[in-house]
Amino acid sequence: MMPYRGITVTYEAIRGWCLKFAQGYANQIRKQQPQPGDKWHLDEVVITIKGEQFYLWRAVDQHGTVLDILMQRRRNTAAAYRFFRKLLKSTGFSPRVIITDKLKSYGAAKKKILKCVEHRQHKGLNNRAENSHRPTRIRERRMGRFNSMGQAQRFLWAFEPIRGHFHPHQHKQTASEYRVTMRQRIENWRSFTGLDAIA
Repeated sequence: MMPYRGITVTYEAIRGWCLKFAQGYANQIRKQQPQPGDKWHLDEVVITIKGEQFYLWRAVDQHGTVLDILMQRRRNTAAAYRFFRKLLKSTGFSPRVIITDKLKSYGAAKKKILKCVEHRQHKGLNNRAENSHRPTRIRERRMGRFNSMGQAQRFLWAFEPIRGHFHPHQHKQTASEYRVTMRQRIENWRSFTGLDAIA
């Protein structure tokens, strides 16, 4: 769109804009999100960075909203416990039930920090969390992979809410409902970015 309008911008300039503004916009989106559901789906996926394997831990609620992510070097009990702590801090409450695959680290960490929460372990029940990794995989390929664990954490922490803001589960809405939703979200985005004040 910019070249079409006669504006020349380098990739480095766009990267700088993303580093400077994206996290602030993502934080504003998070503040406006409704309270998440009480059923959490958790999963982890391997991310390869410069030949080394890392694990991206992710939690989504029953509506498909991404609750939190965390890049870690391991997927042991300590890593699961660290993710649970971060997740509880960011959401501010405990779930009614968590759904995971059969990784034993979840159960061991849950006994320490989520004792009263129901835990269901079944691969087939956790498709919602596994499917939520797809946008990350697509973005990872387009970026030519991540450069470091810290860079991946920073990028995805901003990317997830912004992407979710512009992808409001179209398959669950009629065409007219989707158009209304998108108009509202574009108006919200203009408010986040200060475009309303300029206009």
